[in-house]
Amino acid sequence: MNRVKQLATHLAGNTSTDSNVGALEEKRPDDVVITMAIRSPLCKANKGGFKDARYDSYIISPFPSIDPSIVGDICVGTVLTTDAMYHARGAALAAGFPDTVPVQCINRFCASGLMAVSTIANQIKVGQIEVGLAVGVESMSENPENGGPPQSDLISTNPPSADCCKRMAWTSENVASDFGITREEQDAFAATNGYFAEEIVPFTVYRNDPSQGRQRVIISKDDGTRAGVTKESLAKLKPAFPQWAQGGGTTTVANACQVTDGASAVLLMSRRKAEELGLTILGKYLSVALAGVPPRVMGIGPVYAIPTALKNCGIRISDVDLFEVNEAFASQCVYVVNVNGGAIAFGHPLDKCNNWPIRNTGTRQIATGLHELRRRRGKILVTTMCIGGGMGAAGVFLGEY
Repeated sequence: MNRVKQLATHLAGNTSTDSNVGALEEKRPDDVVITMAIRSPLCKANKGGFKDARYDSYIISPFPSIDPSIVGDICVGTVLTTDAMYHARGAALAAGFPDTVPVQCINRFCASGLMAVSTIANQIKVGQIEVGLAVGVESMSENPENGGPPQSDLISTNPPSADCCKRMAWTSENVASDFGITREEQDAFAATNGYFAEEIVPFTVYRNDPSQGRQRVIISKDDGTRAGVTKESLAKLKPAFPQWAQGGGTTTVANACQVTDGASAVLLMSRRKAEELGLTILGKYLSVALAGVPPRVMGIGPVYAIPTALKNCGIRISDVDLFEVNEAFASQCVYVVNVNGGAIAFGHPLDKCNNWPIRNTGTRQIATGLHELRRRRGKILVTTMCIGGGMGAAGVFLGEY
């Protein structure tokens, strides 16, 4: 179903036959390029491979094999972590970064990882740093999501403000109802799956063994994907949130994402520096755009962010070779732009009961998207996600081979 793509095309007003792709492919010394985009396995919170690992231990694993002293800044996207800066700074030092390399943390809910990438890219663009590392990390085993905070009477009496703190499963049912998305379409979308091995790096963490105590183990595979799932088998599941929908609801445990632990990292630098170091360039950073939407249908945020991102780059939606859309719920994205399945397959580090999107998503999408773009020999990648509270974000990247 083409609703998302058709609406994005309409919003973008892509009536021009001109395209800026050729100009974007020109290579300049001050281009911001990506030389590494990797992620951890994504594991079920409280049950999977990272259930006994601490948040800070995720951060030390994915760092690049370059001289750490050349990194000008590290930006860590995270949402639920309490005292995040303490953990991020300590983990960077433990990973071998000298104390001269600074660290910052950023939180824009589901887009926090993409915001980390954008922050580092912009620092490189304006000449503040030459090399930077964007990290996305969340442990929902250690830091479960417990819903939005209480609001003052001055805020809660404004209906859109009150909607900001409501459960995201509620917004999923709103999207399905408002835009006529059926349970059958959602189950068909949720059954997709695909290629992820090239973007995953093994992580070494501690696991508690009842008989042998605390043991160091290597986690190398996602543990949320399920082989053999079909839309027919998913159709047998009961709606998970009937209280929020007329007719019983359409969101289930299978067409919504699992609660997930994981981390991802993107290394960015100027093209000049990458060539000096002899590093392989995976892609070029082009632009990131954001948009706001009504909180009650936060899932439609990408439809408004994508046109702005494309406009910033001077390209058309028809120029895009691959969309990597992080669907917290299939109701948001029944048009299958994630050719391999996405968050529903292996988790959008997000609470499946409380359903608040978390931060590992943005950097994870770049790892997934650039590797898939290379496999397809495509040029333009768009990553996008909805954001809790009623927002959307989109990033545009150019693949290089």
